[in-house]
Amino acid sequence: MKKKTLVLGASEKTDRYSNMAVRLLAAHEHPVVAVGNKAGAINSIPITTELAPLQDVDTVTLYLNPTNQQPYYEYILGLQPKRIIFNLGTENDTLQAMAAAKGIITQEACTLVLLNTGQY
Repeated sequence: MKKKTLVLGASEKTDRYSNMAVRLLAAHEHPVVAVGNKAGAINSIPITTELAPLQDVDTVTLYLNPTNQQPYYEYILGLQPKRIIFNLGTENDTLQAMAAAKGIITQEACTLVLLNTGQY
């Protein structure tokens, strides 16, 4: 089953893990929405700076440190994703507790590893 994923902290820089995640998610045919602090594109996937309402988001994968996540709390939780992946360096006890209170699964993991090992 393909999982609609929001990549928060997306970057056009090809050496960034967020960029690699967007490309790998697309390669695995998961629908991807990329949000970053600068508009652009990763291959054919646009990076938007707007927090558009989205439907049926399965996963939010974070590439922002905990301080930079704070302005997005309401948006992330309002999407009602099934899970939030906290990639290395994004671990955030506050957001994890807020998500758990809403029944959202949280996972401290690497999106790239999950995809490459068939665990996504």
